Amino acid sequence: RAPAPRMLVMKKWNVEICDVTLRDGEQTPGVSFTSEEKCRIADLLDHIGVDVIEAGFPVVSRIEASCVHDVSNMGLDARICCLSRAMKSDVDCALECDVDMISIFIATSDLHMRIKYKKPREEVLAQALTTVEYAHDHGIQVRFAAEDASRTDPAFLRDMYLQGADHGADYVSFADTVGCLTPLEMAKTIDTLLVDLPVPLCVHCHDDMGCAAANTITAAERGAYQLHTTVNGIGERAGNASLEEVLTALRFKGGVDRYDLSHLVHLSSVVSNASGIPISKTKAIVGEHAFAHESGIHIAALIEDSATYEFIPPALVGGERHYILGKHTGKKAIVHILSSMGHELPDDRICWILEQVKVHGEKKCSITHELLLSLIHQAEEVVA
Repeated sequence: RAPAPRMLVMKKWNVEICDVTLRDGEQTPGVSFTSEEKCRIADLLDHIGVDVIEAGFPVVSRIEASCVHDVSNMGLDARICCLSRAMKSDVDCALECDVDMISIFIATSDLHMRIKYKKPREEVLAQALTTVEYAHDHGIQVRFAAEDASRTDPAFLRDMYLQGADHGADYVSFADTVGCLTPLEMAKTIDTLLVDLPVPLCVHCHDDMGCAAANTITAAERGAYQLHTTVNGIGERAGNASLEEVLTALRFKGGVDRYDLSHLVHLSSVVSNASGIPISKTKAIVGEHAFAHESGIHIAALIEDSATYEFIPPALVGGERHYILGKHTGKKAIVHILSSMGHELPDDRICWILEQVKVHGEKKCSITHELLLSLIHQAEEVVA
């Protein structure tokens, strides 16, 4: 006899979420949140259980500082963070906003150093370390972040992180600012950076090649601690790692079950309305078609057991299953939908309705509720 298969025991990933919708998400071209909108989004993020909320970049303007201050004083369970350049004046502005954490960043790639700072990287790092120490001495959590880290000399990056920890940084952060990494490259990078790293590592991924969520999940599996996300994946250019995708992956692949995913669809809608950016119908987790089924083969199986064609239960994330009628619809779907509407028809009339649905579907005509009712009434009249 063959030996019985061993049960795989999932080791729960050790992570926390820092959602940056209110800061990096707001850097989406054309997007600006009011204080009221920021507070409403922050409240929903807090209900989900998000650990850290990055509320903004206070030095941008007095209004932005006021918005960050408003979020900081909501009494949320989440810790409130804000962005800061490696300048004491930025830190002072952040401190006035009552935040719990400051993310102090510098660009670290040779390209960015040459174009933006026009200084040797050792000089840029020395100034940044002074700012990190200054923030730490004011009794606030400090995240020391490397912008364009994915194109930075690895030796310099490790030195930056180690010196940052020595100067009081509580976290160090790796940003794939231009979204140039693949998941395999991310895995190798995280493995290298975590060797003898004395503080937790954060990852901040952009979606220029469509890999932001995958890179973030890969980093979590390899040992990164703080994961940066935005609702609906909004953000500069192609956006950031999607909160809803990352949280769902953490639940099903990382054994992380402390987040309440039932608010995700509602939160997605709120952010879409506030940002003015519509959600793609095929967007994972929160799109209109994320749990919609048309194929007759699929629906017939789903009626028996939803797990056949749904890995994620819709209700878990606040969604609903929808059966869509069209050219791919089968008889069992018609029977199920008619029964749910309180209509019982003979087999030949069901087949007639199915044929009409297919004809309309071939013509790219949506099978609306009104059209279906019309077809049902026509079929019932024939029966009568």
